[in-house]
Amino acid sequence: MRLIVTLILLLFVAAGIVLGALNADLVSYDLGFVRLPLPKGAALLLALVIGWLLGGLTAWLGVSSRHRRQRRQAAAADGKAHTNPAGA
Repeated sequence: MRLIVTLILLLFVAAGIVLGALNADLVSYDLGFVRLPLPKGAALLLALVIGWLLGGLTAWLGVSSRHRRQRRQAAAADGKAHTNPAGA
């Protein structure tokens, strides 16, 4: 299994090197407050990393807020069970 993962990783590294080499010319990005001349491959990689980070952050916030809400509801239900015994 470890060999397969290593081979897939090497395949993606090689594809990244080829992509960077084929897109080496500079492109100027104007962000309003700064102008960045970047190679196309670096800009593509930067956009990919930013998208990956923002997607991961969004997924983490969604899951953690749902877990927080479920813990709160469970604590409220547990508190009601202790204050109102069923046999009394």
